[in-house]
Amino acid sequence: MTLIYVFASYLALGALAGTLAGLFGIGGGLVIVPVLIFSFGLQGISFEIAAHLAVGTSLATIVFTSMSSIRSHQKHDAVRWDIFRPMTVGIVVGAVLGAWSAAMLSGPTLELVIGVFVILVAIKMLTGANPKPGRDVPGKPGLAASGGVIGWASAIFGIGGGTLTVPYLNWCNVRMQETVGTSAACGLPIAVAGALGNIWTGWDHPNLPEYSVGFIYLPALLGIIMTSVLFARVGATLAHRLDAVVLKRIFAIVLILVGLRFLLS
Repeated sequence: MTLIYVFASYLALGALAGTLAGLFGIGGGLVIVPVLIFSFGLQGISFEIAAHLAVGTSLATIVFTSMSSIRSHQKHDAVRWDIFRPMTVGIVVGAVLGAWSAAMLSGPTLELVIGVFVILVAIKMLTGANPKPGRDVPGKPGLAASGGVIGWASAIFGIGGGTLTVPYLNWCNVRMQETVGTSAACGLPIAVAGALGNIWTGWDHPNLPEYSVGFIYLPALLGIIMTSVLFARVGATLAHRLDAVVLKRIFAIVLILVGLRFLLS
């Protein structure tokens, strides 16, 4: 595969991830990580680091897409900064530990973990299961602790944390618009800390391909960020024109198949 062909495929992946994120309100990392793992395999990148490289690259793309998302939500005063600040303390620590935890896993084991997570998210999409509001927003220590758990898990799976943060804030009786906006804001420290952690843990790894900085593959990063933000707006427009419920079910089934592919490989 020539670099031009590879780069074109990453432009397409960014368009797909952005569209699905806008259409379903999911994080692009849920799409980017599995597709990058398959793509890296086709490029001949070592299976020992393909999953690590996919996770690190996904987190790096979220640094850029989350900034656009934060600006959009802030225009509607939908970010609870009083929640965001203490959660960020835990998120940064958790995301660095998550990057370190992922680096400790072998490539096949990390793919297995990602496969289980993808299937669980798909089941949640199919069933519409969400925790019912059952408590008030905790104090700063509680928010920091929850941020640590969310940051740790998100850095392992290569996601911006919305899949975890939204249900948590919903459980804490935060208004839905503020839940989504605050979750989007939390994606930035997750992505920054997770990306830096993956640069650190992957630095000078012997199996890294050319144009890599630690566990971040620069051609994929550039291609994805060039198209994902634009197509997120396309997806948001389509969400008002298509039957999103049916599409979400179809997408969930696809995610289950992807997850099973990881589990059975």
